[in-house]
Amino acid sequence: MHYLIVSLSHKNSNLELREKFTYTDEEKEACLQRLLKSPNISEAVMLATCNRMELYVCCSDIEEATEHMMKLLAFKGGLSEEVLRKTAEIVDDSSAIHHLFAVASSIDSMVVGETQIAGQLKDAFKFSHERGYSDKKMSRALSHAFKCAAKVRNLTDISSKPVSVASVAIKQIKEKVQNLREKKALVIGVGEMSEICAKHLVSDGVETFIANRTKQKAQTLAQECNAEVYEFGDLDKAVNEFDIIFTATGSSYPIITNELIEDVDFERFWFDLAVPRDIDIKNRENIFLFVVDDIKDIVDANKAQREQYVRQAHGIVGRSVVEFYEWLDTLNVEPIIKEIYKKAEKAAQEETKRAIKKGFLPQEYEMQAQKMAHQAIKRFLHDMTKRCVQPRMKPKVILSPEQCSIFLMMNMTIFQTNTNTI
Repeated sequence: MHYLIVSLSHKNSNLELREKFTYTDEEKEACLQRLLKSPNISEAVMLATCNRMELYVCCSDIEEATEHMMKLLAFKGGLSEEVLRKTAEIVDDSSAIHHLFAVASSIDSMVVGETQIAGQLKDAFKFSHERGYSDKKMSRALSHAFKCAAKVRNLTDISSKPVSVASVAIKQIKEKVQNLREKKALVIGVGEMSEICAKHLVSDGVETFIANRTKQKAQTLAQECNAEVYEFGDLDKAVNEFDIIFTATGSSYPIITNELIEDVDFERFWFDLAVPRDIDIKNRENIFLFVVDDIKDIVDANKAQREQYVRQAHGIVGRSVVEFYEWLDTLNVEPIIKEIYKKAEKAAQEETKRAIKKGFLPQEYEMQAQKMAHQAIKRFLHDMTKRCVQPRMKPKVILSPEQCSIFLMMNMTIFQTNTNTI
């Protein structure tokens, strides 16, 4: 079994390309279904955020699985497989696990140290697992990824003063807009980024409104943020009324276009944090539009400030990958060890009954004799099985699962030979 990842992210593709690989929930499920139609792919998870679209799969044949994934993605994006292979990052086995752990730990994020990615990964796995597209193998990798992310957060300051794409956008607006308290802001959407934006704006004294297709959700978020509700159906008025607009919806098409815009006598600052984009306009006077990829300067400054922590985090990720594969090795050995214990206990029972039948032991000592035999077996096998299951405790003697099996079976043969001579 192999782990395989195909990644299209801010590191290798621009916003225009990433927009081609956005999915509704129905499209996600259809993609996962098609992935598992390959006889080489047994489990799959899709992670889709504003900065990345990644497919994680467990497969039996890396080349065949990659070919299948390329065909699906090429069809979705309307690109050739050749272009897609040159653009996407494709990693397998330990490199794939390293990539996954780095993503979960936020050192692969556009905004290093951001806190949203772990939750997005959990949601992605939950979506796949609940629909039957992923199981134990993917669960093992994801659970260790989250443990690694926790270590990075606890052992470094990479997430001190936590930031996100939304908080970076807020910082951008503070640098661009004078007299912020005198402005009116509209936040469109009710997701995590919208919540962060709304809370920042309210805390800075900006009169803030929330709009969403489902009014009840807008009311809930507005209540949490101490903001007000704006009717989603009045967006044509909003674009010509508000100084600041943040939008981060899940719409598959633009909700603000040139047709809605009128000339006004004040500057407008719009932040489109959605992928695909919510705002599709041509250059307009006095409208300053920022999209996800426009915050690069602040992002680069953030990376420079956290460079030391990133180096520490990479060390933690590297060690966590090694530990994960050592743990996988124990899963291969443990069934063998359990089977050996079962056979040893059965042999002890049979030898006890034989000893009683031949008069070597009184009948009333049967339970005590079996208990003593079981304890002897456990004591005899304990050190050897522990060495197989936990190779790091004995760095000079590292056994493979096959070597453990042979070693233990040889000792069991000697044990049974000795018991037969009683």
